[in-house]
Amino acid sequence: MQPSNLLFFLSDQHNRDTLGCYGHPTIQTPNLDALAGRGVRFDAAYTNCPICVPARASLATGRYVHEIGYWDNAFPYDGRVRGWGHRLQAAGHRVDSIGKLHYRSVEDEDGFSDRIVPLNVVDGVGDVMGAIRDDPPIRTGMRSGVIEAGPGTTTYSDYDIEIAERSIQWLRDRVAEPDELPWMLFCSFVCPHPPFIAPPDLFELYPPDEIPLPIQNRPDEQPAHPALDTLRKTMNYDRPFSDEEIRRVTAAYYGTCTHLDRQVGRVLEALEATGLSESTRIIYTSDHGESMGRRGLWGKFTLYEESAAVPLIVAGPGVPGGQSTDDPVSLVDCHPTILEAVGVDLDEQDAGLPGRSLWSIADDGPLGRAAFSEYHAVGTTTGSFMIRHGSHKYIHYVSQPPQLFDLAGDPLELTDLAGDPASAAILGRMEGLLREILDPEEVDRRARSDQLALVSAHGGREAVLSRGTFINSPVPGEEPRFASGDDSD
Repeated sequence: MQPSNLLFFLSDQHNRDTLGCYGHPTIQTPNLDALAGRGVRFDAAYTNCPICVPARASLATGRYVHEIGYWDNAFPYDGRVRGWGHRLQAAGHRVDSIGKLHYRSVEDEDGFSDRIVPLNVVDGVGDVMGAIRDDPPIRTGMRSGVIEAGPGTTTYSDYDIEIAERSIQWLRDRVAEPDELPWMLFCSFVCPHPPFIAPPDLFELYPPDEIPLPIQNRPDEQPAHPALDTLRKTMNYDRPFSDEEIRRVTAAYYGTCTHLDRQVGRVLEALEATGLSESTRIIYTSDHGESMGRRGLWGKFTLYEESAAVPLIVAGPGVPGGQSTDDPVSLVDCHPTILEAVGVDLDEQDAGLPGRSLWSIADDGPLGRAAFSEYHAVGTTTGSFMIRHGSHKYIHYVSQPPQLFDLAGDPLELTDLAGDPASAAILGRMEGLLREILDPEEVDRRARSDQLALVSAHGGREAVLSRGTFINSPVPGEEPRFASGDDSD
């Protein structure tokens, strides 16, 4: 592969199903659809952790969360574990970021040469309340975030417009002052992450009365599992929402997806206008998905497809057009993919990483590996771990029943095969694949120990609870708003 520039788009909380190119019947994402049409779409791509901070640390380093210890949203990436950004810098390449990072601080050597309008965790600390794993406190604002969804403007939607504008200017600057070596731009949007408020013209694109209700949403339909019960209680979702509320929040989410697509389109249009498209490869993905009311949940936090799966599209010079693959991949595969794109050779340390370059799959060379994800954060009392291999998906919960799904015949994960004697051999094989990667019980103990120590360092449980929590990380220049207490209808 000939070295080229690399434009890496990252969105936040983009459900894989809410793109036209992934088969959604009504969602309007014409720019991402066009990108997929001239590139390769990955249909079995996963985050390595379905919550922002650990997912981004894993993406930055090419390592699994349990290898690096960035367990939840109070363990922000600080550059301690070197990643692809440091490798590109050491080789003399420009590697800049525009937009959301959700790292610790701009003072850290995080692998970027320049950080433009960065969004990092609050006060360099983040969400310590999420590290309370025993008897997790109910999260304020989660329920009202669903009830209050609808049309309007937010700092997040405005922030994404600014990120696009800054990216367009950045591309123009590269033409005015060309670099000798290929560059990388990490263009990181915050939508469609909540708040569930869509620009009014985009909300109107999706009439709520035409939106179907999500699967397994009603209490009598929801899968019975202790981990899911705890999560619903923690997020204050254990009381049902009305059909009107569900359809309204869905319309708002769709609108923010279209808003995101428009900003991506603006940047891609500038890439073409500046003449850089012929020398620039493109990657689009998201840090994790969005539950969209399935199983009675909103947000991320689970290892079901709607939360753990992510859209992933690659395009540009040397990439075949109009293709797709169902070979399981994950965000750690971006590390070697980025290095290969700009022409940085893998070293001995890179060879020991779990990821493999996506370009080989784009050239129709499937890897045949298992994709792996894990979760140790808010709303859970026990670690959970996912293996996707072939059409099967296994979810392991420490000290709780496992789950097994055959996605070929059950893509919505409605039938748990873990208790079916006919699936015992598959269940054992999948658990074996998991234990080749890690010891889940040992990792769970280590995560909980680190989280207990963090809570203690911040004064203990009561001190952390008295600080309150913030619903969404503030954009640059915005003050965080802390809240405490439970939601009410």
